[in-house]
Amino acid sequence: MTHLPALIEEHDLAGALEWLETQPPYAIADEIARMDAVESVITFRLLDKDRALEVFEELAPVDQQQILEGLRDQAFRDLVENMDPDDRARMLKEAPAKVAKRVLAGLSARERQMTAALLGYPEGSVGRYMTPETVALQQDLTVGQALEVVRRRGGQAETIYTLPVVDRGRRLTGIVELRELVLSEPEAMVADLVVTTPPKARATERAEDAARLVRDTNVLDLPVVDSEDRLVGLLTSDDAFEVIEAADTEDVARQAGSEPLERHYMSASVFQLSRTRMMWLLLLMVAATLTVTVTQVFESELDAVTELALFVPLLIGTGGNAGAQAATAAVRALAVGEVRTSDLLRVIWRECRTGLLLGAMLAVVGFGVGSVFVGADVSAVVAITLLIICGWASTVGGTMPLLAKRLRIDPAVVSAPMVTTLVDATGLVIYFSTAKAVLGI
Repeated sequence: MTHLPALIEEHDLAGALEWLETQPPYAIADEIARMDAVESVITFRLLDKDRALEVFEELAPVDQQQILEGLRDQAFRDLVENMDPDDRARMLKEAPAKVAKRVLAGLSARERQMTAALLGYPEGSVGRYMTPETVALQQDLTVGQALEVVRRRGGQAETIYTLPVVDRGRRLTGIVELRELVLSEPEAMVADLVVTTPPKARATERAEDAARLVRDTNVLDLPVVDSEDRLVGLLTSDDAFEVIEAADTEDVARQAGSEPLERHYMSASVFQLSRTRMMWLLLLMVAATLTVTVTQVFESELDAVTELALFVPLLIGTGGNAGAQAATAAVRALAVGEVRTSDLLRVIWRECRTGLLLGAMLAVVGFGVGSVFVGADVSAVVAITLLIICGWASTVGGTMPLLAKRLRIDPAVVSAPMVTTLVDATGLVIYFSTAKAVLGI
């Protein structure tokens, strides 16, 4: 089967229409994200109105902006008017000023008000990701009355599976699932079906924390309240998964020593790819000069026992890998809530012992390998250094993300390459200091 980009490039619009009719929205969005600006707009214009909206909401904000810039006024207004308010707010967060102004100008008063309310919450907060379009029920309704409310107002809501229950002041008193209403007798009271202590989030809390709460509690939708416990929206499970995916993508990129790519990899230019990596490479290169400095300081020891130079790559490589493993484990544990900053001392103790155990096992291997090439004295230096450097590297790698978190720095910034570079320099100090002590040089 011919792929969509080839059909567009060959101007086979009939074939492209046939392909689009047979594919789900997420597959179409993935193909559009791979295209350049002109091809993506041409493809998008082939979609009918309802399908276009489904595909549009599957696109990343940067790709959405690219599509909007190529649409005429009426198509532009129809598209942004029918978007969910939370999706619209996320797109506007990264949009150029002229695009944002055009979007807001094309909205109805109701949609503009909801979008402005979401944009009023702090960047990165759950308030930016929640949907304000909810069906809230009063707790003194019967089941039959509640279902009538759902039928009357459900068409304007993004989700009706989780129904918040509020008092007269719109303060959240609990939730009830639509399933419970459908399976209950019409004369039953909603108050008897309410879960009175549901998980919830403040609108100003971090979106990532709220999203992980959705995952951990297995709820479909998470109620979002203001500082006075008044209902302001719901964080839906699909939006929660997107938040987690974005956070994990950012962590993976920074642990690899680069910035996250904002658009599809296949549509990014070589310049854009280079820009996400260059600053980190420069920073790590500057940090790596510590290794050169340490080598110069211990130049006389290298001259006295030239065999020491043979094991420098092995030792700094092993130390860097041990530190990277610990840093990756710590960043992941922080992200999923398995570790808190208050656990710092316990993490230090655990990682120190883990590193020493690993170092002891590697020291046995290192002594055996060293004995093949050099004498027992230098082999002993290598073995002792492996023991110390693994304990040190694991402790540093496990500790730095927690310290970063305590200082309100993204733990992923203290990435594996950064830990590796630090351990390389300090590992050489450990190596040459051990050689001086054991060999008496």
